[in-house]
Amino acid sequence: MPDYPQTHRIKSKPLRTGIFHRALVSEFAGNGLLVFAVLIGIVVVSQLIRLLSDAVSGKIAVEGVLALLGFSAINYLPVLLSISLFISVLLTLSRCYRDSEMAVWFCAGVGLARWIRPVLWYAVPVVSLIALLSLVLSPWALKKADEFKNKLENRDDVASAIPGAFRESKQADRVYFIEKVSADSNRVGNIFVHSEQNGKIGTMVARQGLQETLPNGDRFLVLLNGTRYEGVPGQLDYRIVEFERYAIRIDSAPAKQGLPWARTMSTPDLWRSRTTWHLAELEWRLGLPISAALLALLAIPLSYVNPRAGRSLNLVLAIVLYMFYSNMISVTNAWVGQGKLSPGIGLWGIHAVMLAIILLMFYRRMAMFSLRRLFAKKRTHTEAPSP
Repeated sequence: MPDYPQTHRIKSKPLRTGIFHRALVSEFAGNGLLVFAVLIGIVVVSQLIRLLSDAVSGKIAVEGVLALLGFSAINYLPVLLSISLFISVLLTLSRCYRDSEMAVWFCAGVGLARWIRPVLWYAVPVVSLIALLSLVLSPWALKKADEFKNKLENRDDVASAIPGAFRESKQADRVYFIEKVSADSNRVGNIFVHSEQNGKIGTMVARQGLQETLPNGDRFLVLLNGTRYEGVPGQLDYRIVEFERYAIRIDSAPAKQGLPWARTMSTPDLWRSRTTWHLAELEWRLGLPISAALLALLAIPLSYVNPRAGRSLNLVLAIVLYMFYSNMISVTNAWVGQGKLSPGIGLWGIHAVMLAIILLMFYRRMAMFSLRRLFAKKRTHTEAPSP
């Protein structure tokens, strides 16, 4: 008898999902960058329009637009990153349901809870960045923005004058127009000054001028080789005076002492202060990374899509839950600031409710898939031919 080779039973190895999980994290990151780019573009354009409008109306200086735009963008980053994290996980997993990839993994024994690990691999760095921004960088950006605004507002009338535009003095008694300003010297060209003193209107025009500072610190705008027209409105007896040198005192604006604002205070200062509004601001900063992590987990059961139907229902539900969550965080923070709610309940209450909703949705989805597998097994045994 010939010797036949022995047959060995092939042992089944555990299913390896590491490669797919890395591909999934890569898809999370790609969708997140795309969503974040769209959101930051919308915010930057809207803030730029608002700042340019304020610059045209004279509320802020033109040279301060870009700096204030940067500070404003840093302030919005934690919220935008949180939204991007939530939407990227939701879109990616919804795509897996739509392409029946999730059905394949469920049939292979990979349950819904196994998707928590790749989502956390993607979410933890983003949540850490959100925590850094909300606790450190956003208060710093708001503080620098306030300091920059105060610095621009405290400039004198001539320093804040924009070449080619009319500018009213802070005392509302003069109107300046300067056509050009020399960057390397203190000289200005083609000056128009309209003022009112003792019921008389005076208008001065000069081809050039300069700024002088006396030893005592007083500053003057000196007009050279100009003309002054002075008179009473409604009367014809105007006086015309030509001068070689005419000095106008530049009144310095008093420095504004801004009141301390909770949003510009550092996180250690808020913790040491322990007033109700400071605690509310501290809870808001701590709540941003906590809510971002919970939203990433919420997107796992919320991303379920029936491949035979549209996916608009889960997107609508996601928007509703996000709006409810974010609004309730703001409401609880306001209640803590008003003393209507204790700081402990204000910090953990709404997050505990959202965590319960997440666990309930996980249980519902896992129970639904378990029942489907059970019914599928019964149907298979029923339809199998008897021997």
